[in-house]
Amino acid sequence: MSSDAAAAVPRAPAASAAPRRIKELEVMVADVIVETPDTATLVFFTGNDRLDYAAGHFLTIDPHQFAALERFTAFLEDLKGRREPPRAYSMSSAPHERYLAVTVKEERYLSGATKYPPLLSPLLVKRTTRGMRLVVTGFTGPYTLAPDITARTNHVVHVCAGSGSVPNFSMLKFALAEHPALRHTLVYSNKGWGDVIFRDELASLAARHPDRLTVIHTLTRETDASVFGPNVRAGRIGLPLLREAIPEPDACCVYVCGPGISHWDVVAAKQAGTTPEPRFLESVVAQLGELGVPSARIKRESYG
Repeated sequence: MSSDAAAAVPRAPAASAAPRRIKELEVMVADVIVETPDTATLVFFTGNDRLDYAAGHFLTIDPHQFAALERFTAFLEDLKGRREPPRAYSMSSAPHERYLAVTVKEERYLSGATKYPPLLSPLLVKRTTRGMRLVVTGFTGPYTLAPDITARTNHVVHVCAGSGSVPNFSMLKFALAEHPALRHTLVYSNKGWGDVIFRDELASLAARHPDRLTVIHTLTRETDASVFGPNVRAGRIGLPLLREAIPEPDACCVYVCGPGISHWDVVAAKQAGTTPEPRFLESVVAQLGELGVPSARIKRESYG
C-alpha cells in the first residue's frame, strides 16, 4: 500500500463489487480548504462531465503528471525497482453535491517506522493552488453504502479514526439528504481537538439533524480539559463506548474506517518472528464481535 495515501485509502475493489466504468477526468482546482494543519480538501471543477459515483468511492491521482516530483519519483522507482503507482484518495464530496472533492492528509516520514518517504500527499496538501490542473481517475471502491441499506437497517453506525472519516463523511451527507428513514451515529477518534477533520461541518450536520445524527468524539492525547463534554470524551474507543453507541447490535450496520495492519507491518512482524499487533481497525472489529454485531453487518476499510 502507498506510504502517502492516508487520507484516503488505496484499496482494490472486492470481487463481488459490481464493476464500474473507470473514467479519466481533467480537473481544475477550484478551492483548497485547510481542514487541519496537515489535512486539506481539494475542490475540483470538472466541466460538464456527469459524475457517476457512490458515497464512499475513491479516485486515483498519478504522481508522474507533476513536474515538481519528476526527480523524486525517478529516485523512488530506482530504489524500489518498480514504477510508482497512482495514489488513491477517498472523496469527501457526495453524489448529490454539485462539486467533486477529495480530502488528503499529509503523510510524514518517520525514521525507523516509515519504509519510504511519502511522494504525493505533501504536494497535494501544501503546494496545491487554485487554478492548478491535473488528471484524476475514478470512481471505484467497495466501501460504500449498500443500495438497499434502508431495507437492512434504520441505524448506521460509523466508527472512524483520523482521516478514516473521509469516506464516511461522504456517506453521512448523502444518506442524510437521500435516506430520511436512516439515523446515524458517528464515533470518531483523534489525537487532539485540533486534529478533527470536518469538525465544524459535523457539528452543523448534527445541529440540522438532531434526531438523525449523533456525533461522539473521543480524543486520545488532548490536554485541554475545556474541550471535553457529553459528546467529546477522553481516551480510545473501547467496548463501553461502542455499547453506548450501539444499543441494538444485531439490528444496525457498522462502517469502520481507520488505520489497519499494513503490508509493512506484516513484513516487519515476519522478520521478527512475531505476529502483527492489532491496530485501530482490527481492535474495533474484534470489539464489535464481542458486543454481538454480526460480521455480515460490518463493513471495513483500512489504511496505514
